[in-house]
Amino acid sequence: MPQCKPAVAKSTVVSVWLPDTMLAKLEDAASKTGRSRNELVQMCIDYALARLEITEEKKQAVALKRG
Repeated sequence: MPQCKPAVAKSTVVSVWLPDTMLAKLEDAASKTGRSRNELVQMCIDYALARLEITEEKKQAVALKRG
């Protein structure tokens, strides 16, 4: 019996430029964890957005909450 893939939310392709050193770290993490680069990028963005704090005083000032 074939396995069904779980339904996922609509997604969109986004292109970003990464420094070579960051890409190397991402590839190393992907290799060590058995996860795809895409999956790790999504996990990192989810983590960062959950901790993102934008101050009212300066909306341009962004900081990550320690957690």
